[in-house]
Amino acid sequence: MSDERANDGRASDERVSDGRVLFVGAGPGAADLLTFRAAAAIADADVVIWAASLVHPDVLRHAREDAEIVDSAQLPMEGVLPYYERAVAEGLTIARIHSGDPALWGALQEQLERCREMGLDVEVIPGVSSFSAVAAAVERELTIPEVAQSVILTRLGGGKTPMPEGEEVREFARHGTTMALFLSAARSGQLQEELLEGGYPEETPCVVAYQCSWPDELIVRCALSELAETVKAHKLWKHTLVLVGPALAAGGTRSHLYHPGHFHGHRRAEPAARRRLREARRSS
Repeated sequence: MSDERANDGRASDERVSDGRVLFVGAGPGAADLLTFRAAAAIADADVVIWAASLVHPDVLRHAREDAEIVDSAQLPMEGVLPYYERAVAEGLTIARIHSGDPALWGALQEQLERCREMGLDVEVIPGVSSFSAVAAAVERELTIPEVAQSVILTRLGGGKTPMPEGEEVREFARHGTTMALFLSAARSGQLQEELLEGGYPEETPCVVAYQCSWPDELIVRCALSELAETVKAHKLWKHTLVLVGPALAAGGTRSHLYHPGHFHGHRRAEPAARRRLREARRSS
């Protein structure tokens, strides 16, 4: 057994197969928002597993004509595992397409564990998350200097998957920074209540985005006090992301990164600008 295999996290007696599973981040929906690596992985696959309920069908344009296409929308993980077993037996390459980025609410880890138990080679290919796509669609930076320098990605508790203690929306809201709320639109009243309880003012700007980058995309802006009313008025309950925080409306500040008074390994600071920058810091 080589050191490389021993360092791969697999026990020395595990099987090793020529088959492989590529976990592909499909991005928010539009096929041209796939990365080059993701498109190449889909094109290389003998079997493409995707969920029609979550992934836009245009993504399948990258698949080979002779590839086997499997819709996993109605399959539990036990319904997908036989394809991984075939990959072991037949040396197949499988592209398992996940909406957005596989690292976020993708049920990825349990699949990785089973693939490694089978001796399959795996690769995870990141995708553009919907929170990034929504920020781009509304042309907003989520980390505005002096306003918000953090982005919290979370979801409302009380859904199908239990939330760990201390990860309630109201607790995260106490930071007052930018938040991206996934999988929460179906309980918009509770979401609004917890955000307000956490300390966001009623006038805090929100962006409600349904199927961002899909042909039927809908993006609506509102104040936090109108969040539940807005979601219900548009009858949104799934495929909807909510952004909230002061950065969604803030402006007039400047990052120090491109300030002429800032220096780094590739650029010297202008002396006068450097003095002004120091004075501004002392007075703040």
